[in-house]
Amino acid sequence: MVGGGNEFRFFLSCDISLPLAFRVLHAEHILLTQQKAPELFVECKLYIDGILFGLPVKTRLEPSGPMYCWNELITLSTKYRDLTSLSQLAFTVWDVSSGEEPEIVGGATIFLFNSKRQLKTGRQKLRLWPKKEADGGVPTTTPGKVPKNERGEIERLERLVNKYERGQIHHVDWLDRLAFSAMEKAKEKECERKANLYPSLVVELCSFEHRVVFQESGANFYIPAPVSLSNELVTVWDPELGRTNPSEHKQLKLARSLTRGIVDRDLKPSSNERKLLQTIIKLPPTRTLEVDEKQLVWKFRFSLMSEKKALTKFVRSVDWSDNQEAKQAVELIGKWEMIDVADALELLSPDFESDEVRGYAVSVLERADDEELQCYLLQLVQALRFERSDKSCLALFLVNRALSNIEIASFLRWYILVELHSPAYARRYYGTYDMLENSMMKLVGREDGDEDGFRLWQSLTRQTDLTAQLCSIMKDVRNVRGSAEKKIEKLRQLLSGVFSELTNFDEPIRSPLAPTLLTGVVPQESSIFKSALNPLRLTFKTANGGTYKIIYKKGDDLRQDQLVIQTVSLMDRLLKLENLDLHLTPYRVLATGQDEGMLEFIPSSSLAQILSEHRSITSYLQKFHPDEDGPFGITAQCLETFIKSCAGYSVITYILGVGDRHLDNLLLTDDGRLFHVDFAFILGRDPKPFPPPMKLCKEMVEAMGGAER
Repeated sequence: MVGGGNEFRFFLSCDISLPLAFRVLHAEHILLTQQKAPELFVECKLYIDGILFGLPVKTRLEPSGPMYCWNELITLSTKYRDLTSLSQLAFTVWDVSSGEEPEIVGGATIFLFNSKRQLKTGRQKLRLWPKKEADGGVPTTTPGKVPKNERGEIERLERLVNKYERGQIHHVDWLDRLAFSAMEKAKEKECERKANLYPSLVVELCSFEHRVVFQESGANFYIPAPVSLSNELVTVWDPELGRTNPSEHKQLKLARSLTRGIVDRDLKPSSNERKLLQTIIKLPPTRTLEVDEKQLVWKFRFSLMSEKKALTKFVRSVDWSDNQEAKQAVELIGKWEMIDVADALELLSPDFESDEVRGYAVSVLERADDEELQCYLLQLVQALRFERSDKSCLALFLVNRALSNIEIASFLRWYILVELHSPAYARRYYGTYDMLENSMMKLVGREDGDEDGFRLWQSLTRQTDLTAQLCSIMKDVRNVRGSAEKKIEKLRQLLSGVFSELTNFDEPIRSPLAPTLLTGVVPQESSIFKSALNPLRLTFKTANGGTYKIIYKKGDDLRQDQLVIQTVSLMDRLLKLENLDLHLTPYRVLATGQDEGMLEFIPSSSLAQILSEHRSITSYLQKFHPDEDGPFGITAQCLETFIKSCAGYSVITYILGVGDRHLDNLLLTDDGRLFHVDFAFILGRDPKPFPPPMKLCKEMVEAMGGAER
């Protein structure tokens, strides 16, 4: 990559053809002589090796919100590839409030690379030199960074905040809130002590996924560190770090030479090698195989063909850049012992780009029945991102299965609709959506009474119309000021008046959550929940004469809840296959957008409500299932259901690292089934300091007889 006559290496992650851009955030401690509204503009110049490069960029900054807060993006015509290690930006702030000649407020200059030749990123606070235009010379007379000997507590805290925003400091929600509160107090005290503070300008430089390092062609840019007898750490940069060693690569190719294929067929692992192979096979999918592990799997690939669990490790051991090796690997995959459906999901991850491997995974999925396929449908839709074409084997497979099962078609359509909001993959999902629509519209109704494709597709699109009407109702309900009773009254008025067509549908609408056919809403049985978002609790009439209750939420991202409930459903299915029923309650959740969705309503009460009304869980269960001869005056079946559900959810929440557990999101049905709701914090995240790993409260233990039993 050549620029300006020198070769620049940008390691890890940076598109050198991108234009240089930054964002002017706000200014501090600027005092203007005029009393009018502040009108400032910033002049930015790029200097490379002390010479002005390109034309200056002038941007008028109009105040928005608090004084001197702009959040304005400025893009230069210069590309990153044109920069050198001595590139710097010179900012000059001008005051045009008077309407006459602009006056200089101050100027500051910042180098784009630090002393380690790393590109600066994130928020940068620059000290403005009052009444002085920014100077881009080397050395500059208007350095934006405060010298080390003048830095105080404010500068130290700002450097830590910058590291935090770049992800170099671990985020802990509850601790962060305390720390930022203490920082604000410290800044206020520091500002009170310093009466004449320098004016400053805060800008934000573009960030990249990894560090960007500048290096000139031909040599290491670090000067060799002198040998020291002290314990001081010395940083040494290796320009070949991360590159393939040619000698090792040649040795590996010789060791894996395809001319030894005939010999490999007869190789059998020794007892120690067999133990190592079994250890490798049991490694989790997220574990990257070492070079020697890949060598061992490749060496004994023929003897492993009867081990179906070994296939995914074998595929990871193949050098897919070698055409001959890839060809032999594809032949072996076709002769391998057929793997399970769950293992086929691993082959659809972004780690595998070969069409043959992904096609093989789809052929395994074809053996799964509709019930099992629905357990993984959400992940299969995500896997479409990693396909190499819009009409891939996976996309065709999902569409074909949807044509034979309307429930799969309904969920597939919703999963795709939610992904259309992703700009990076919208085109791929639009193609899949069109494929699904066109294929379903071509279906012809059979003589046994099945609907034709046009009517089936219309029944699915009417679900979108229903959610749009529910969104409008929610907006009107939220605008009502007053108590929850007034909002409930408004909801029922809307359902009986303006939206009266929802009480009796012209044609039944298939529920987005289940295959149930809905015929209308029951206004008098519909209500709202007392929370900030005011979710709607709607009671629908069904085609078979029953009712079905749904919760509709707007303003909350339900995709994480959807993932957790899907995992609970999968665990429940696997446990029942082992004849272990823990009486779990995997209620249905469907995200219908990035900030809206539906949940199945399960009649239940929170533990907080139960304890306030009945004082104990035991008294609550005695009310619905009394038995004088049973344990604690409760029927044995009810108590067993409660204990098993407590055990199941305690283990599941531990495995998933579910946080923010309290008595309001632990629910209990009158038949003894306990279950969890609200999964905003998972995988170890928790707003509470030092949360217990096992979510088992003392009230639950007391209902089982206490800790002594």
